[in-house]
Amino acid sequence: MLELNSIAPDFTLPDQNGNAVSLSSFRGKKVILYFYPKDNTPGCTKEACSLNEEKEDLSSLNAVIIGVSADSAESHQKFIARYGLSFTLLTDKDREVMKLYQAYGEKKMYGKTTTGVIRTTYIIDEEGRIIKAWNKINTATHGKVIKKFLEQPEQ
Repeated sequence: MLELNSIAPDFTLPDQNGNAVSLSSFRGKKVILYFYPKDNTPGCTKEACSLNEEKEDLSSLNAVIIGVSADSAESHQKFIARYGLSFTLLTDKDREVMKLYQAYGEKKMYGKTTTGVIRTTYIIDEEGRIIKAWNKINTATHGKVIKKFLEQPEQ
């Protein structure tokens, strides 16, 4: 995982509508940047819905949610429509940003070593610094955990 208090590496990726989105364009807001394996899978759906449920409160805490996977813009559009998601999903088809954020690589699943997306979330502050990172995530409650952290960041 990237180091806390380091500057989050900038990147530009296409969103669900094909528009280029740069991390640096969110300066002045907190960014919840989360990397997930695949649209419309059980764990990823739970995580996205958990974040979406907290979106209004997170917005009131000056935070935006950005999800990143290797799925296509079309897949993201269907995922957003199916679950009523109200935040941006970015396409990292070459997995370059995932690698940059150490969210892609070797992992163990069910005792077997595989290579793939490592479910990871970073909280980036208004100046672009990483203030929190998770790679062990309960997908069903992740939104509440993030909200609690942003309400009481000193803990």
